[in-house]
Amino acid sequence: MTGVTSERLPTGTDEEREAAIDAASIAIQRGELIVLPTDTVYGVAADAFDKEAVAALLAAKGRGREMPPPVLVSAPTTIDALAVKIPGYARALIEEFWPGPLTLVCHQQTSLQWDLGDTRGTVAVRMPDHQVTLEILERTGPLAVSSANKTGMPAATDADQAIDMLGDDVAVVVDAGESPGGEASTIVDVTGSQGRVLRMGALSLEMLNSVLEPLGASLTVED
Repeated sequence: MTGVTSERLPTGTDEEREAAIDAASIAIQRGELIVLPTDTVYGVAADAFDKEAVAALLAAKGRGREMPPPVLVSAPTTIDALAVKIPGYARALIEEFWPGPLTLVCHQQTSLQWDLGDTRGTVAVRMPDHQVTLEILERTGPLAVSSANKTGMPAATDADQAIDMLGDDVAVVVDAGESPGGEASTIVDVTGSQGRVLRMGALSLEMLNSVLEPLGASLTVED
């Protein structure tokens, strides 16, 4: 994948937006990597069901299989195709915060034919609150997406930063201007009877627990 000349596509007009979505979708179908905007930071994406594309994503970031990428989806109901044993408190969080900056680590469906890395039987799922990326996801299906940066570098919040770090590895860069959020998603492990916050991000513990406390539930923060 290294040595690809990336195509930067703006989304300022309806025509540009449609062309960018088309090009990004076609690149994914070809097994290539793309950079796309989200409501948090820019992401680098691959077809979640294309083993070679996911491996190329990890290689582009300089990341090993021990750090599998999350999966972005276009609708809350898609989580039931990817995950099992989703507890009630997790569904309450989905109802309140999807689309939005909340990633849930769930038990994955064992029948899925994919290889995201060393997931230990889990999958991290998020529905982003960004219309351009949601339209891409509607065409491609679930995408493996990680922040658009080299491991150890700050996450890209615009297309220029993403191109500087990953331009040689991606086929298409969808440019939608500055990220509206700029802060990564909050990650919550929902594989147990009580949820655990694995990474604090755009959603605070107080915001999350305000939804769960009326249900008699709450989250803890991993030490």
